[in-house]
Amino acid sequence: MKKGMWWMGLLGLILIIAACGSGSSGTEESGGEAGEQQSGETKESSGNEEAAAGNSSEADLEIFSWWTGAGEEAGLNALIDLFQEKHPDITVENAAVAGGAGTNAKAVLATRMQGNDPPSTFQVHAGAELNESWVAADKMEPLNDFYEEEGLMDKFPQELIDMVSQNRNIYSVPVNIHRGNVIFYNMSVFEEHGLEPPKTFEEFMEVADELQAAGVTPLALGDKETWPATQIFENILLGTLGPEDYQALWDGDIAFDDERVVEAAETFKQMLGYVNEDHASRNWQDSAQLVSEGKAAMINMGDWAKGYFSNDLEMEVNEDFGYFTFPETEGNFMVISDTFGLPSGVENEDQVKEFLALLGSVEGQDTFNPLKGSIPARVDADESNYDEYGTDTIEDFREASLAPSLAHGSAASEGYLTKANQAVNIFVTQGDTNRLLQSLENARSAQ
Repeated sequence: MKKGMWWMGLLGLILIIAACGSGSSGTEESGGEAGEQQSGETKESSGNEEAAAGNSSEADLEIFSWWTGAGEEAGLNALIDLFQEKHPDITVENAAVAGGAGTNAKAVLATRMQGNDPPSTFQVHAGAELNESWVAADKMEPLNDFYEEEGLMDKFPQELIDMVSQNRNIYSVPVNIHRGNVIFYNMSVFEEHGLEPPKTFEEFMEVADELQAAGVTPLALGDKETWPATQIFENILLGTLGPEDYQALWDGDIAFDDERVVEAAETFKQMLGYVNEDHASRNWQDSAQLVSEGKAAMINMGDWAKGYFSNDLEMEVNEDFGYFTFPETEGNFMVISDTFGLPSGVENEDQVKEFLALLGSVEGQDTFNPLKGSIPARVDADESNYDEYGTDTIEDFREASLAPSLAHGSAASEGYLTKANQAVNIFVTQGDTNRLLQSLENARSAQ
């Protein structure tokens, strides 16, 4: 496809998504950032009007993101403050764009990139969102030499470096890690009914049956946005296929009529039989509240939900709520990583690299992540900065096999994800396994 046509298609897709409603996520944004914004995004940071108009910042360093929710905004501001302490001669603009759970920011970014007016650096998810949207369009500069100079080559897991690389070139610096294959549960509900966290799909169904018989919703779901149901399905696929074949599925090396994929879809259908009836009218925070109130027992949500339970709902980890790895996925880690890179054509390359160096440092990551609720992407961060959930997740991240999230833009292109979310949401209401898998296959064939 000619580059001009490619860009017109990408811009059109993002603008259509942006116009389709302010609450949706999934294709537009990872659950972590999307969800946190929906609970706290009421204001836009200074400079958004300039960004929306597509004008270049007058600041020395313009940092573009959609981090405007409470925890994520605090983390970003702490990073900027730390950077300015170290570089008082560099003027920084926080060009975060609020609204639409990240959709507004992506629409603005697409317009600016198309107009050759990139911000100094911008937030982008590792994987397909980075590589297929921006690297493939020759809009990013490689950072191989930067990684060597900063000594970063052995500071991130190789699988994560692979997610921010294309054709042996590295294109961004991961600042954090969120985990998608985790289930949070109300500990009082489990204790009251004498239940233990399930490790297999069979055990999950047994626990769910007991809860349902006792009048408790087993699994909270809020799929008012498009992505939460897709997240459940991707975790079932990971548990059924394992990390290598899970990746092979999105790469096109495994067909959707593979008996294991069919099995995963049937498990998905069975699991959906245990969700709250009003799931379509709730967002993920609303469904998390069901767990906090004891009306539901469990929720599969990325670990941004841990911050919501702890900070917004004032629940104590391992007292009020607990957590366990999604059934059948022990030893695997569904990874969502925010990264920043060096756009092509920026005039302040040296200053951008100074900021990227801070992002990639132990000090920078340990400043940002405790406030954000995520864990550091580096394997040598100071664990004393993190609570018990954080240290457990850090240990798993270091040892587990990483799998890129479909629901949060890492496993497949944004165009494919849009169609996948549509297919999954139809499946949630209709339960037609054959239609789901055929729709997913058709969407992949159309890429």
